[in-house]
Order: sequence, then C-alpha cells, then structure tokens
Amino acid sequence: MTDQNIIQIETIILAPVEVAWHYFNDPEHIVHWNNASPDWHTPHAENNLQVGGNFSYTMAAKDGSFSFDFWGTYDVIEENKLIKYTLGDSRKVTVEFVSVEDDSKIIETFESEKENSIELQKNGWQAILNNFKKYVEEN
Repeated sequence: MTDQNIIQIETIILAPVEVAWHYFNDPEHIVHWNNASPDWHTPHAENNLQVGGNFSYTMAAKDGSFSFDFWGTYDVIEENKLIKYTLGDSRKVTVEFVSVEDDSKIIETFESEKENSIELQKNGWQAILNNFKKYVEEN
C-alpha cells in the first residue's frame, strides 16, 4: 500500500476471533451483513479463500435500480489473523483480526478510490463493518 489516500476503519466484536473469521469469510453469512444501508443488500457471494483465489459479492439496491460486483484476489491469508487482497481496480486492502481477550478487533485498511470523497468511502466501509458486528453479535 502507498502512504497516500489510505483509509482505516475498525470495530470490536463481542465474539472470539475464530467466530468473526468464519462469519466474515463464509458466503452463507456474507449475504446477510454486507451492505452499507438498509436499502442495499448482497444477493450473491462467492469466496475462494486461498492465496490466488477470488471473491465476488454482488451488491445491489433492493429496488433493483443499481447493482455492481465487488471482487478481488487474495494475496495473503493467515487464518484467524490476516487477509490481504487486491480489488478488481488494483487497490490494496488489509483486514486484521486481533484477539482481545474473548472478543475480536477487526481493522480494515484500504486504498481510496478517486470517484468518491475520502469521508464517503470511510463512512460506507465503516457502515458495512458495523453491520458485520451487529450480525455476528446477534447470531
């Protein structure tokens, strides 16, 4: 990652890191939490969690007005600890899973894109991470 235009978000999840890891990476769960607002959803998710493997999440407005595929390729995977991947537009992302007693701290660091403001990107990714936290803690 370059030092410019780096965004970092994080949350604490009241669940062991192994549980957070599973919910974060299993397509059966991804479709339930991967949205930034209630009017969006992820109707389809695929995840080949291995170095060189790909993931693809279809993100769509619930009213059918817009959808896109969020996808990338895994560069580094350390089970229950670290994921690094490259998005389809070549931006780099790092996701850290840190055990904090019986809970999990998730830290996502990503390169910004040029289309949307830094604030909008940070808020959108944080909203998705907040949905992830809520989903894990309720299930």
